[in-house]
Amino acid sequence: SSGINAEYGGPTAAALLQKFSTLPTYLGSAVQTVTENGRLFAESGGKMVEVVYANATDLAKLSYSGLQEGYYVVGSGNTGAAMTLATIGIGYTIAMMASALAIKKPHPSYKVAGMDSSSPAVQATNNVHTDNMFRLPQFYALGASLVVIASGGLGLIGVAKPLMSEVFGGTLPHVVTAAFASSFILMLSVGNLSGRLAWAAISDKIGRRATFHMFTFGSMAIYASLPTIIQQVVQNQSVASLGAFCGLSVFAISIFGGVYSVLPAYESDLFGAKYVGANHGKMLLFSSTAAIAGPSAFLYLRSASEKAAITDLLSKVDASSFEAKFGSPMSAVDSLIEAKTVTVAKLMEIVPPGTLDPTPFLYDSSFYTIAAAIGIGAVTHSMLKPVNPKWFEKVEEDTSKAAVK
Repeated sequence: SSGINAEYGGPTAAALLQKFSTLPTYLGSAVQTVTENGRLFAESGGKMVEVVYANATDLAKLSYSGLQEGYYVVGSGNTGAAMTLATIGIGYTIAMMASALAIKKPHPSYKVAGMDSSSPAVQATNNVHTDNMFRLPQFYALGASLVVIASGGLGLIGVAKPLMSEVFGGTLPHVVTAAFASSFILMLSVGNLSGRLAWAAISDKIGRRATFHMFTFGSMAIYASLPTIIQQVVQNQSVASLGAFCGLSVFAISIFGGVYSVLPAYESDLFGAKYVGANHGKMLLFSSTAAIAGPSAFLYLRSASEKAAITDLLSKVDASSFEAKFGSPMSAVDSLIEAKTVTVAKLMEIVPPGTLDPTPFLYDSSFYTIAAAIGIGAVTHSMLKPVNPKWFEKVEEDTSKAAVK
């Protein structure tokens, strides 16, 4: 169900964002501005308001159409995110409440056709009680694989749209449009859904352990190769390399989806089927960790790369050119960066000709870090061994308990 939600939720959210969003106030491309504490101000409606200058590169990162290069009032406009989330939340609540009210126990007289109720139930063996899960090294070894793969998948999904625009928008502007970035998100959603179906079928053929080996080593190779593919796109303006990036990204997300479909069966193989529901609930603690760690890691590493890129560009900028561009001396650069007045895109306008734009490579450190983390997960999973039989419940104990009841 989560895979289907991923496929339809993205387009639904995009449609709601478009409905509820409003464009920011545009003042024009030639406006008299003053700089105060690193912030730009201009007169609008008889009063001074804070403004920001958006060039073509900045606008290409946005999903809105019809915006012109120039000055915009800070704080004007609305992304529509709040109303979109509220609408989705209301719809989700209604669906969940209706489903909860509709679910009922079958009538006591109901019997499954062909089922003999007098036959004894099959006694499950090799079951680890859920109270002992936190004491097993296998629990943490499997959880480590889950958290690193899920962190990569959730991180990539979280930055997919700005990543596509920032990394490839300047190199292939006629191909990588806002519509293309939205389609990329849809492709990832399809990969998520198809991975849940395909990898479950594959694991039935080759086994859960072998499938998880493919998950870990395959994901590590994919994320480690993406920076090289990005470099090929930038250097050669290659649409084929862009297609390779999209294809590998979709495959990585299919692995992310496959992990969640194969994981309960893998837990059953390792810890037994009797408590698989409760044991899986504990395993999802690692999923919650990944939901926070993955997107946060991508954003933090991208921000660190951006700061390093700005520092490098500043070392190549002439002080007089900087002051003419931003209206402040270079000594005030820290406040200008904090106010988003100084950005990579704006510095590229005043750096010496031939300087390489670092924007397409801002996510390289994120991909390499995720690849390294998944590599650790691959090693951890390779060391996973069967559970020591001492942790299994005794069948005689289960039978005696059932007899007492």
